[in-house]
Amino acid sequence: MAESGLGPDPESAAAVTVLKRAVELDSESRYAQALVCYQEGIDLLLQVLKGTKDCTKKCNLRKKISNYMDRAENIKKYLDQEKEDGKYHKQIKIEENATGFSYESLFQEYLNETVTEVWIEDPYIRQTHQLYNFLRFCEMLIKRPCKVKTIHLLTSLDKGSEKQQQSRGLKEIKESLSNHGVLLEVEYSSSIHDREIRFNNGWMIKIGRGLDYFKKPQSNFSLGYCDFDLRPCHETTVDIFHNKHTKKI
Repeated sequence: MAESGLGPDPESAAAVTVLKRAVELDSESRYAQALVCYQEGIDLLLQVLKGTKDCTKKCNLRKKISNYMDRAENIKKYLDQEKEDGKYHKQIKIEENATGFSYESLFQEYLNETVTEVWIEDPYIRQTHQLYNFLRFCEMLIKRPCKVKTIHLLTSLDKGSEKQQQSRGLKEIKESLSNHGVLLEVEYSSSIHDREIRFNNGWMIKIGRGLDYFKKPQSNFSLGYCDFDLRPCHETTVDIFHNKHTKKI
């Protein structure tokens, strides 16, 4: 569907490239990615249309834009229906030592102002670095556009001397969250194994390694110590689903 007869200017060339990619993804049934490319390509074509004075070219551009908009709208309806039916599934494979997978990068797409309640099931929120992982995740949740009021955590109870450290860390996180008007409810289970995160807007994310998929930084002053997008990851798989009936723990 994408055509190259738009003109030699950079805007036209960019539109053609993006729309060709959209058509390729569309033909491979990768509809979520195709929709993003269609939308970006349409925006670029609209910019080209604004700068076009020739009436014939304007007419052709409007027709192309209309065709792409129709296809994008059909894909959007299809994806919305998939979400409604609980059939939506997206998988992300994080390779060993890959970077660019901070919590914001993974979750931001699914967080909006309708998110007021979150459920986390993760058996390993126990050691110091795991508690910091959970703290970073909570920090993300209280930022805009989220309006999170309640966070439910189901994890396993540490044993021995580490038990006090876990209890103290979660208590401090709870107190800090309360200062932001957020309630943290913690429950423990000795049989928990699965790892998943659910938002009350219907999104559910399963991560093979839970929140603990980052590697230990080389030092306290190495890149990635503070910015998790620069932190190398362990190999893991992220599965994303949508279900309008998000169950509580």
